[in-house]
Amino acid sequence: MARKLARTRLVPARFGQARHGIPDRHAAFNAARQEPPMQRRRAFPLALILMLPAFNAVQAAENTVSPEAAQQDGLLEESRRQVRDFSLWLGESVNDWFGDRPFEEGGQVTNGRLGLRNLWRQDDGWSTNVRFRARFDLPNLRDKAYVFIGRQNERELLTDQSETFTREQLLLEERRREDQTGFAGLGLALRENLDFRVGVRGGLKFYTQVRYRKQWALGAQDRIEFRETIFWNNKDKFGSTTALDYEHAFTPTLSLHWQNATTISENTDDFAWGSSLGLFRRFGDDRMLSGEMVVTGETGAQENVDEYGVRMKWTQPVYRDWLIGELIVGHYWPQREDRERDRAWGLGVNLEMRF
Repeated sequence: MARKLARTRLVPARFGQARHGIPDRHAAFNAARQEPPMQRRRAFPLALILMLPAFNAVQAAENTVSPEAAQQDGLLEESRRQVRDFSLWLGESVNDWFGDRPFEEGGQVTNGRLGLRNLWRQDDGWSTNVRFRARFDLPNLRDKAYVFIGRQNERELLTDQSETFTREQLLLEERRREDQTGFAGLGLALRENLDFRVGVRGGLKFYTQVRYRKQWALGAQDRIEFRETIFWNNKDKFGSTTALDYEHAFTPTLSLHWQNATTISENTDDFAWGSSLGLFRRFGDDRMLSGEMVVTGETGAQENVDEYGVRMKWTQPVYRDWLIGELIVGHYWPQREDRERDRAWGLGVNLEMRF
């Protein structure tokens, strides 16, 4: 079932972005295309601030900036600066736990993301949540180790799920207290394509992951990526998530993507799986339009196919190159227990601050 599948999934990085410090899986491909480079009291007001640019896109494009727009820009810049300063302070503090080398000697905060997610499904209603993540490269951990922190869907975190099949991208309801968790941990790069992570999530519950990732260029226009995560946590015990993606570039800006993922654990003894086939059209500067057909399911269930549907997504910067907006519209056919297959529209309006 779609919900059952989603509860066993993790969020990884947005399509085309680095995930927990792993290099962008499209970096080499984009280079070949020669695309131009781009660059709970406190969270609520910041979330409101993040929403402002979407209502001023036309005004921001004008040469004459009103005092109100200038003040808004100042609030956005200040919000981002405060988030960045807090992250740097946190990195400096954690770095001091491990030795005497100052953070300034090579320390940095990378892959910083603060996102406000608003989702609606005809069969679920509205849900809103805030997600956060960042990676810290610390001098006292030398070159191979890093620290990571954030907040995201717990099941997707534990199983290291692909972004394509998360609740957010499937436009499924997500309750902050029940589904989300804060987390922190330490990662160690064992080899170029292999890393080990140990972390804690809400309630000081431990989890571990060993992650392998490899890409192959089949030619100038074709690429395959394989990802394997072996994990352990107190809910699932041992398990694994396998992802296999294929990309074919018709032109430097138009490509076909076939994405697949499956997860199994000791606790379930069944495979939760998902597959997506779609076209992606790039317009430069983080602007992308995509249309996909998505199907999810689980072996051993009464209905192996839990849900299928179609979705369209538009992504673009809404302020400078670090505040990114995303609009998702989807139509799904979910299977409910002891009922005929339903139909449901879905909508997602998301904002993400990069810092």
